[in-house]
Amino acid sequence: MALETDSLILADYTARIKDTGQIIDTTRKEDAEKAGSADPTRTYEPRLIAVGEGWVLKGLDEALQKAEPNTTIDVELTPDKAFGIRDPNKVSRIPVRKFGEKASELEVGGEIEVDNRVGIVRSLESGRAIVDFNHKYAGKTLLYHVDIKEKLESRDAQIQALIHRRLPAEKEKIKFETVGDEEVRITIPSDYFLLEGLQIIKRGISTDLFKFIKPLSEVTFVENYENPATKKPEPVEPKAEAATPPQTAGESPSTEPAEPPEPAAKAESTA
Repeated sequence: MALETDSLILADYTARIKDTGQIIDTTRKEDAEKAGSADPTRTYEPRLIAVGEGWVLKGLDEALQKAEPNTTIDVELTPDKAFGIRDPNKVSRIPVRKFGEKASELEVGGEIEVDNRVGIVRSLESGRAIVDFNHKYAGKTLLYHVDIKEKLESRDAQIQALIHRRLPAEKEKIKFETVGDEEVRITIPSDYFLLEGLQIIKRGISTDLFKFIKPLSEVTFVENYENPATKKPEPVEPKAEAATPPQTAGESPSTEPAEPPEPAAKAESTA
């Protein structure tokens, strides 16, 4: 049975440029390592996708709506279903002096931001930079190899996945509880209290939960702070007892009890 629109699925995929075989995106660490583009700061894992919601490229979204859970599909995306057809009107000649202090950073193939648009420097000639504001993969046909791992059915699995999509925490650190059917309470891990953009992340999580978890009327975020002065110390492992020295031949072991240690002096405190 094909996936319905709004289905939440977990999928592994690798995307390549058809003409060159270059990997441009992958959720598989082994594929990234083979391509020499593995990012040590990234967690490679199946991606959460809401089918038919535009979370992936148009052509891939359409293919997923015809696929079934727990299957593998290969999809070819023409430019109009991927990053678009190249538009020559998006290529501009810009005087180098306009870049000011950034002029020294210009290099062919590098990205540069101009008037809140990011473009690629195609060439530098006669005091001008030829900047291409098309997407870097515009005009390219892409090949996607997709493994649909799982369709999330349970409410708790859907909630956890939607939180994890926005909050880059280990799944084990994501704690939440549901209060009836209408409230979800999410505890933010203390490691993320100072995360840049945390308020925007919270808003995004709330929006996703309201859309996909029904019925739901309230999302609460909890941040617990502990007083370090009252925090109990970690238990100390007891030290191993010293081994009894070996006895000399013919010597009888002592049967007299050891004398008790003298009581330690109590430290007096003054106010």
